Amino acid sequence: MQTRTLANGLALTELGLGTAQFGNLYRETTDAEAEGAFEAAWQAGIRSFDTAPHYGLGLSERRLGALLRTKDRDDFVLSTKAGRLLVPNPGGEGQRDTDSGYDVPATLRRQWDFSADGIKRSIDESLERLGLDRIDIVYLHDPDDHGGPAMEEALPALLRLREAGVITAIGAGMNQSAMPAEFIRRYDIDVVMLAGRYTLLEQGALADLMPLAVDRGVGVIIAGVYNSGLLSRDRPRSDAKYNYETAPAELVARAHRIADICERHGVSLPDAAVAFPLRHPATVSVVVGGRTDEQVRGSVERYLRPIPDALWDDLRHEGLIPQ
Repeated sequence: MQTRTLANGLALTELGLGTAQFGNLYRETTDAEAEGAFEAAWQAGIRSFDTAPHYGLGLSERRLGALLRTKDRDDFVLSTKAGRLLVPNPGGEGQRDTDSGYDVPATLRRQWDFSADGIKRSIDESLERLGLDRIDIVYLHDPDDHGGPAMEEALPALLRLREAGVITAIGAGMNQSAMPAEFIRRYDIDVVMLAGRYTLLEQGALADLMPLAVDRGVGVIIAGVYNSGLLSRDRPRSDAKYNYETAPAELVARAHRIADICERHGVSLPDAAVAFPLRHPATVSVVVGGRTDEQVRGSVERYLRPIPDALWDDLRHEGLIPQ
């Protein structure tokens, strides 16, 4: 599998595995399913893996760490996130964390903390859950409502940890492009993980983040390439999700127009959705999730499938992607 390199020399595979499903996202993932998904990714050449404390109240980190410990530490790139501490939840006994989307016992709860001490504690606790000696990339996780502490405390703390060699690369993982763009303007960060804002359906990040990232040498990792499911089938369903909610009718119609053009070129809509972000010079990797080996192999097949240039030309001609 091909790799792309951050400005600091850290190389990531063009396709990465996100592991929210390892944390029982929406429903239980068995240990066997998680292992199968991981091994399918590894066998396909994927060497970039992403997790977060948020995913299943630490379950994703524990599962992924156990699987990665079977591999040579120098053979993969691992990213996790900081900003949500996991603290005891005495009132959660006998309950599940389903309100947050994860089918795990609610014995812990998430506590926002973008202070310098909170970031350091989050990384230390992630290392303990992972059972590994280092993390390559740490993102601030969804600091949308915590811009002040993120800007004034958390990012300087990450910079110090990078300078000390504790982590190799720093950045932010968000569902918006404006705040990460401001982080790039203010600080020497390495990478941004952007979910859902630069996809075949939506390219709002072209207004700020993507050109700025190219100018400053910041890598962008694209997540949410299917826009919560709207682009995950050859033909979008009328009840498809967009940004985790029922998709507006006009977006479903737009997705159908894209699917029409894909079909004329013998390409599936999901194939094009995986390929599109990698065409931008700021993009270093696309991260896809997977609960089973079959799902991961399907994503790999989409990544490997060639897309004719004429498809992109037709999409531009119809005004469905930028010129």
